[in-house]
Amino acid sequence: MSNPAEDELAIRHLVAVYADAVNRRDGPLWASTWAEDGVWDLMGNEITGKDVVVDMWNKAMNGFDFVVQLVYQGTLEIDGASATGRWYLAEHLRPQGSQSGRFNIGTYADKYRRVDGNWLFTRRTYNILYNDEGKGDMSGMVIPMPA
Repeated sequence: MSNPAEDELAIRHLVAVYADAVNRRDGPLWASTWAEDGVWDLMGNEITGKDVVVDMWNKAMNGFDFVVQLVYQGTLEIDGASATGRWYLAEHLRPQGSQSGRFNIGTYADKYRRVDGNWLFTRRTYNILYNDEGKGDMSGMVIPMPA
């Protein structure tokens, strides 16, 4: 039997784990948030299937010297073993070998499904609401994430 409060907490935890995995560059943890048939839609560019999604993420992350994703408020609509959500986030990124970076404000529109008792992303649609690519001064020192 589903408990809406527990489901909401579990989905909020899923979103937090996703961002934590981005910030720590933890590929296996990031992969664990996706359903096998998951779709990652990056501003209209759809990547389908967990293995392809994870491969794309690994390649993208290898292009950055520094990445931090900060997730702000979100809303959820839960309907049994499926749910939808919307989250607002900011990303600070610095490409490998660069002293300038990017600051994005974006939104994720999500679909989730409970699989074997765990909530997973079945679709994440990311859209940038603000982008200062190439204008952000990220010339400061990058300090590695503590273990």
